[in-house]
Order: sequence, then structure tokens, then C-alpha cells
Amino acid sequence: MHPGLGRVEALLSRLGDPQRAFRTVLVGGTNGKGSTAASLAAMLRAGGIRAGLFTSPHLTRFTERFVVDSAELPEAEVAAALAEVRPHAEEVGASFFEIITALGAALFRRADVEVAVMEVGLGGRLDATNALDPVLSVLTNVGLDHTEVLGDTREAIAREKAGILRAGRPAVTGVAADLRPILRAEGADLWALGEEAHLNVQGNGWDGSDVTVDSPVGTVTLRTPLLGAHGAANAGLAALAALRLGLSPQAVQAGAQATQWPGRLEVISWRGTRVLLDGAHNPDGAQAVAAALQSLGVDRLPLVFGAAGDKDLAGVAAALRPLASEVILTRAALSPRAADPASLAPLFPEVPLTVTDTPQAALAALAARRAPQALVCGSLYLLGEVRPLLLGEASEDRERWQ
Repeated sequence: MHPGLGRVEALLSRLGDPQRAFRTVLVGGTNGKGSTAASLAAMLRAGGIRAGLFTSPHLTRFTERFVVDSAELPEAEVAAALAEVRPHAEEVGASFFEIITALGAALFRRADVEVAVMEVGLGGRLDATNALDPVLSVLTNVGLDHTEVLGDTREAIAREKAGILRAGRPAVTGVAADLRPILRAEGADLWALGEEAHLNVQGNGWDGSDVTVDSPVGTVTLRTPLLGAHGAANAGLAALAALRLGLSPQAVQAGAQATQWPGRLEVISWRGTRVLLDGAHNPDGAQAVAAALQSLGVDRLPLVFGAAGDKDLAGVAAALRPLASEVILTRAALSPRAADPASLAPLFPEVPLTVTDTPQAALAALAARRAPQALVCGSLYLLGEVRPLLLGEASEDRERWQ
């Protein structure tokens, strides 16, 4: 990884600047970017707008990153576009994420997308997606993650993420009040939850939440299937963004209800067990999952856990330990970044532990417990290998770094 926009701008230029063929919305933040982006894309589609959705990382299939009107683009189409991008990418020395950002723009131009909702990869100011020129920017929140790149304080990270804002252009945020002056310094026309706009949330248990959004352009009440207070907040922020884009309340409501976002407090029934999947990989994400499960009346349950070795694993484990009746440690077999499961054992003192080498072995151990419910979390890469096993689907057999 080599931060900077020069290579991706050069690559886009060689491709004929495909990003100019559509309007762009950038969605950044520490957590909740994906579910916010997915909700907004669904609202755009419900409003009759041909919408592209670019997200990362994927769970099971590379093509999950490129969605048009709620459908993944076909693998053959993505491969053909990548073959065209490749010589230019090699010429400019583009990184993996720079390549897929440009690939997404090229695919969306081919698909006649009107609005592309682009999830920011890391940070904002120097992220490849920031080479696109957004008509609207969304910042979900700011927490401590990727500190080795973005800085080790919330303020430093907020400054990096604020780089996706554009002076004079609309933006919406759920960032905490103490960091908003950093965002407002960019000069964007910013609406913040708790100031210009307000949310009221009524939880519906395992069915999601009803969310009322009060904004300067009106009020809308929607129902989202996203679980937990954080899921409701993400749906509400997407609704605020949709209203700023001129969508009707009816489109916001229909899109919110149609939103699907796998691997984020997703519920899968498997062999008599309600298995919850969540990619919580930083302390804030783990705390949100813990709070959501508490609100759903979940007491203690088996935890299948695996994570990348470069994360704040102590902070993640501290949030998850009170939930765990026992812990089954494992790793994403296809991720070189995955921590050795045995090395994770000290994170869970005084909790019954089982150490496994593969997701298959972890699920075998879980099946033997016959628990009514269980949680799998710690890494989206782990979820990407566990989820198809639960669903009986095929998965890509490729080593994954990002």
C-alpha cells in the first residue's frame, strides 16, 4: 500500500475517465460504511435511479464488489473489463485497491449507471475512491482502526476521513459531536445527526427497527431489517443522504425495507442453531455487536472467533468476552493476515476454549454443542469462508489479502 491519488488518477485517465459518466456518492467512516452504502443504493433503485454499489472487501465472491440495481455483475463481464484495465494498471504501478476502484468506475460506465455509491476503503483523503468527485459525501463515524496508517487519535483519523468532503457540497454524518468541528472545517454543506437532523428509533427485535428521520427537507419513517441500534443508525443516515439527493419518502421507505447486507448481524439457521454472523473486527464494531445482542435478549452463547493479526484484538475480545459461554478459536484459511488461533487464547481468560485450524473444524466443534444460537465474528475474511459452509454454497479458492 502506497497512499496517494496520483496512480489512480493516471489509471482513470488512461481509461477515458469513466467516473465522469455518472454521479458519485462517497461513503466513509470507521464502521457501518457498507450497510449505509447498501441502504442508500437500495433507496436509489426504489426511486427509479439506476444505481451502482461498490464495496469492499467481498465476503465470498470477488464480483460482490460490483453491484448494479441490486445484482452482482457477471463474472465474465468483470473479467473482461479487468483484462482491459490490466495493462494500464501495470504501466502506472497501481495497487490492488486502486485497480478495483478504477475497474468499478469502468464497469459502472458500461452499465449506464446514473449514481454510483462508492464505499471508501481506508481513511478518505488519500483513498483511491477520493479520486472520484462526489456530489454528496457520507461519514458514518470515527473510531480507532488502521491507526498505523491513519494516526493513533480519533482527531487524526477524523481529519483523514474528512478528506472526502467537498467545500460547498452536501454531506451527512453521524460522527460524534466533539469531532464535527474537524469536519466542518472542510466547508461542506454538512448535516449532522443530532444537530441539523435527528433520528428516533423503535426496535422491533429480530425484525429490525422503525426509524424516524427528521431533516430540514422533511420527515420520513422507515423500517429497516438491519439489526441493532447501529444498524438502525446506518439506515437512518442513508435515508438522510437519500433525502439530500431528492428522493421521495416512498423511495426511502421501500429501499430501506429491501436492504440486504450479508455478514453484518446476519442470521442463518444451521442444524438447529441460529448462527449470527458479524464482521466486527475493531473495538467499536465489537461493542456495537455486544449491545445489539443484549437488546435482543441474548445472554451468553458460543463464540466462533478468528481475526487478522494486525487489529486491536485485545479491545475486540474485551467487548465480546461477556457474551461468550465458550470460545472456538479458528482462522480464515485463505487469509495470510489471519492470526494463529492458538495465539488468540490469552485474549479469553477463564472462558472454555477450543482451538481449531480451519473454519470447517470450527463448525464441526460448534455442531457438537447443539447450542440454540451462536456468534461467528472477528473478521470479514473468516465470515467469507464460514458463510458458504453454512449455506452449502461454493466459495472462491483464492488467497486473500484485502
